[in-house]
Amino acid sequence: MHPSPRALLLTMLLATAPILAQQARTPVLVELFTSEGCSSCPPADALIARLQHDQPVPNADIIVLGEHVDYWDQLGWHDRFSSHDLTERQTEYAQRLNVEDPYTPQMVVDGTAQFTGNDSTQALRAIAQSARTPKLALTLSTPALDGNRINLSVSSATANLPRADLIAALVETTASTQVAQGENKGRTLHHVSIVRDMRKIGTTKQLASPLFFSFLVPKDAPLMNLRIIVFVQQPNQGAVIAAASSTAPPPAY
Repeated sequence: MHPSPRALLLTMLLATAPILAQQARTPVLVELFTSEGCSSCPPADALIARLQHDQPVPNADIIVLGEHVDYWDQLGWHDRFSSHDLTERQTEYAQRLNVEDPYTPQMVVDGTAQFTGNDSTQALRAIAQSARTPKLALTLSTPALDGNRINLSVSSATANLPRADLIAALVETTASTQVAQGENKGRTLHHVSIVRDMRKIGTTKQLASPLFFSFLVPKDAPLMNLRIIVFVQQPNQGAVIAAASSTAPPPAY
């Protein structure tokens, strides 16, 4: 007996449901300002790992960035992932979001909500709220390796894009550190989506055609452990209105 047209339609809908659900997810950028020298930070590092892995908010595609600041480096342990540029990024958020002083761990969701980085309840609430706001669509090319440089491009089919900054981050997907000094002495710390480089690559005016950019491969990072995240942020480090992540490492030739 052949299945009825209705049964065939139901089968097709069930088969495409996961794809439709995935397409319906809104990218939400979650930034965690952290440090290996901070004893309060490991629970926050674990939280962004769970957010990334579990994707617990049904309509959100949670994209995380672990941003290691450098102001802890003088307090007993030098964080190998720390960056003064990321400290400056956090300082700019503090000024715009009316935070008295930068602190760790601090989580910032889509550039608009900030709170203590190990507060899972607040994180889920902020992500769910942010996911209700539609984002612009970005298209990333497949990363390609040329010597010690990763090349790729970003574009958007959206017309009349608002004026905003294009920011790209090279991230190391996972890493662990055995801490020998400081507040976390004797602990093995685990990190995800660690920012190894982040910079402005252009503006939305350049998205009508593919905008090409590149990153140098860090000497201490396995190539297969690298990804690229690109997001669009309103001027003066405002709201994030688009975000996308590469799904594969650059091929090694």
